[in-house]
Formats: sequence, C-alpha cells, structure tokens
Amino acid sequence: MVSPPAATAEEAATRPVWALLGHKAGDNHQVLALAESLGVDFETRHLRYRPTELASNLLLGPNLQGLRAASRAALRPPWPGLVITAGRRNEPVARWIRSRAGHTVRLVHIGRPWADPAHYDLVVTTPQYELGGRDNVIEVALPLRRTVAGSGNDAAVAAWETRLAGLPRPWIAVLVGGTSGMYHLDAAKAARLAAAAERLAIELGGSLLITTSPRTPRAAAASLRANLGVPHHFFEWRPDASDNPYAAFLALADRLIVTGESASMLAEACATRRPVYIFDMDDRGAAGPLARLRAVRNALRYRAWTHRLAQRFAPRRMRRDVGRMHAALIGAGRAVWLGETFPDREPPPVPGFDQVTRRVRGLLAADGAVDATP
Repeated sequence: MVSPPAATAEEAATRPVWALLGHKAGDNHQVLALAESLGVDFETRHLRYRPTELASNLLLGPNLQGLRAASRAALRPPWPGLVITAGRRNEPVARWIRSRAGHTVRLVHIGRPWADPAHYDLVVTTPQYELGGRDNVIEVALPLRRTVAGSGNDAAVAAWETRLAGLPRPWIAVLVGGTSGMYHLDAAKAARLAAAAERLAIELGGSLLITTSPRTPRAAAASLRANLGVPHHFFEWRPDASDNPYAAFLALADRLIVTGESASMLAEACATRRPVYIFDMDDRGAAGPLARLRAVRNALRYRAWTHRLAQRFAPRRMRRDVGRMHAALIGAGRAVWLGETFPDREPPPVPGFDQVTRRVRGLLAADGAVDATP
C-alpha cells in the first residue's frame, strides 16, 4: 500500500473535521461531545442506512453500500483530516473516506469497533468492553457527555421548571430505555419499574418525571403509564416531538432512576452528581411460572440469542458486559440498585475526558492541523 503524500501545515489546517452521526442518540451525543471539546470547527454528516447494511458492512470492508443514496451523496470532497465516529454502521463509512481521500485521515472510534481496533488511530472505550492493552485504545469510566444537562439550554429548562411547578418535590426523573442486546423491556417489567419508582416517590414524598426513549416498546410505555398512581409527568418519546424534556429532567431532577441497559443515560445521570438508582433489566432469577415464561420468551428474541452467541464465541474484543459498568458505578458510590437506600452523601464527581481530547488534538497536531496545546 502506498502511503499518502506528506502534507504541509497549511494543507492540513484547511482539512475539515467530520463528525459522523447515525441513528442512535447516545452515540451521536458522544461524537458531538468529543468534536466540541477539540476547540476547532467541525462538520456533521448525519447518515441514513439501507435495510441490507449489516450484510454489506460485514462482507465488503470499507464501503458505502449500507447507506441510502442521499447519505452517499453527502460524502464528497474536500475530504477531512479527522473523522470521529461511533457505532457499527458508520465503521465501513469512516474507513471508506480514508481510502478515498488521497491524504492522511485520522480515524477516532468511540465505543467498540466491530473491525480490528488496529484500523483506527484511536479507540475511546468504556469498562463494558474488553479492549484494554492496546496503545491506540483509551478507556474512560463512562461514555462521553456534552454537558451535565445533556446539552439543554437555560430557557428550555426554565420553561419545564414552570410547567412542573405543581408537582411535589423531590422530583425523581425516570429515564426509560428499552431493548438492547440481551435486555428487553416488556409490559410486565415496565409494571415492575412503575411499582419500584412509586415506592421511592412515596418514601420521599415526591413525584416522578418520566420520559421514554426511541428504544422503549409501545406496550412497555403503556404499561408503565397505566401502573402509576403517584403525582407524575409522563412524556412518551416521539420522533417529531418539539418539547422533549430529557435534558430538562436531567437538569431539574433531585434524584434519577435509569434503566440499566443504557450506558449513555447512566453516564448523563451520574454526571449530575445527584443520587442515581439503576433499574435491573436482567431476567435471571424471575420468580413464578409466568415470570419464568416471559424470561424464556425474552431470551429467545433474535437480538438476545445473537448477543449470547457473540458473548460466548466472538473474539474477546467483541464482547459487551454492561454489568461491569454497573459494578464500577456502584463501587464508586455514584449509584445503587433501585430498591436500595442511597448513602447520605453527595456522589463523587464523574471524571472528565480531558485525556481523550488531548490524545485527539495530538493526532491533529502531528499532521500540523492545530497547535499541540488548546
């Protein structure tokens, strides 16, 4: 393979930084968090995918066959000097950009790449993945985050504070995820979440601020809403909603409950430095015949059994165990399981990701795109 020609500092400085965005809000927030932290201008490319993307991405290497036509058309010169990406669907796209550019393109991947990490200049990962021991991998305690309030603005937070003023405090935010890997939020589990959240609200004399997410099944959202009796505000996520309260709930809540499958929501909740309660999404230990039957049904879902196969037979770098993140958060005093008592003290601060920013700026500095220091 012929190496790209060396660039002058002036050439490198004119090359844009691209942030590749996809269909997962958690991935997008991390990509934007890192791009914003660099202190340089950057451009976003929001990609949409074809239904066949899994096959083309697994079989064809660097390619654009998994993208819809409009997304392919948006990828054109001038080519970037740095690409920041996250998620399996964007991996072959980032590598295709580098193959087409004709100059050095630095690739930074957030999370766990499906391709060999050696394809990337830097991989930013968390304890749920087993990627340590590589020079180009840096592990952070929690997923990257934009702001404590999830990038919400003061006006929106103030508007929601007025809107919620009639609800008794403390306000307990309930951040509801859904299906992810081996975890599935069904109607029965949602009812269990409602009961546990209610008990906490009654114990504290407060109310619940509930928001679902794109991954929350409709049946689970309906069950959660139907099983609430304490004062609450319920927001059911919609793709066209203009008044999504997620960021405001993070900013305003006195305590937070988070479904345990979502590493991104756990990171944003813990960043508030308020008590965080993790709702256990595991089906193991289900009590009673009906509960055990539901556990078996959930385990037979396509995503669940493919996840188990990957955990058992895939290379170590492909495995994901969000339980390692739960253990780290609980061990550090940042969270407890829902139903347990939170210690009577302020949770410790969540470490920032300054070391990640420095590493990425170091890549840019090596190409002459920025000064070595911010």
